[in-house]
Amino acid sequence: MNRELLHTHLSHWYELHHRVLPWRETEDPYCIWVSEIILQQTRVAQGLEYYLRFIDRFPDVVTLAQASEAEVLRYWQGLGYYSRARNMHRAAQIVVENQIPVFSPEAISLSPDTLYRSLLALPGIGEYTAGAIASFAFDIPYPAMDGNVYRVLSRLYDCEIPFDTTEGKKHFRQLAIELLDQQHPRLYNSAIMEFGALHCTPTSPDCEHCPIQAHCLAYAHHTVEFLPVRKPRTPLRDRYLNYTIYLTPDMQTLLHQRTDNDIWKHLYEFPLEESNQLLPPATQTPYIDLTHILSHQRLHARFQIKKVSELPQIPNTFVIAFASLDDYALSRLTLRALTALRLHP
Repeated sequence: MNRELLHTHLSHWYELHHRVLPWRETEDPYCIWVSEIILQQTRVAQGLEYYLRFIDRFPDVVTLAQASEAEVLRYWQGLGYYSRARNMHRAAQIVVENQIPVFSPEAISLSPDTLYRSLLALPGIGEYTAGAIASFAFDIPYPAMDGNVYRVLSRLYDCEIPFDTTEGKKHFRQLAIELLDQQHPRLYNSAIMEFGALHCTPTSPDCEHCPIQAHCLAYAHHTVEFLPVRKPRTPLRDRYLNYTIYLTPDMQTLLHQRTDNDIWKHLYEFPLEESNQLLPPATQTPYIDLTHILSHQRLHARFQIKKVSELPQIPNTFVIAFASLDDYALSRLTLRALTALRLHP
């Protein structure tokens, strides 16, 4: 493979086709970090709105560190995978408390290896995120390995090793290091990621008009549609969640905060009874059934509205005005239910 020619083709394609996004218009490592965490498990179209709102409220690492976890989760509401927000908040506190200069102009004084290892030591930052910050903010030659890059590399090299295994991650990282443009890592990483997102797509990529077709072994071997390869999926665990939305005539309701080491930790929800099946709703009670898929769980949820003259005494719940629901971080599932039931605070 002619790497210099591949770099030229990718950078030329990127100049013509890349999306203009705010985190690409800055070299601020803090902003790049926030964007990378938001875009994990999140599409760009959805993540953009959250990024702009998050940066507006928490414009720097000090502001983020000084905020409460409840407020950070509130600004994350609807994105899911809330451990990302908790890890980011804790990382900000560590950086500020220990005066680690990875998100400040002083970071340029660190050696590339020290900077990379300092980033890698923070909660929620793995090899991909550390590499992305190092290359996008400081133009340091570290690979940035997201799902789009795995897909492009698997097709370029016609590699059938599952990329989400220990062996696969090690193998693909080595390929990425060998292919990386050492002189222009920021441009190269941006180009290959964007190329995977827009052109070398999971299904029906336009191989006939691909600018790097001549370098692609999968195209030559007619295996594009079979790549990349994943390890077998873990069967989903089914859970049944029965929620009751109590409402008084003056629109008071009950909330509960999740504290167990489980899904949606520290988020708020309506009173819940978990069972081995969905429980029958009360007669003539409005309700909605929803299914919500998480990485290893399939949630079957029933939300029913129960109008009462006064709120029941339920352990570990507290009373709020329904109109103040917006002040609490709720799961995406709960937000979906409120929309379906046409209940708006």
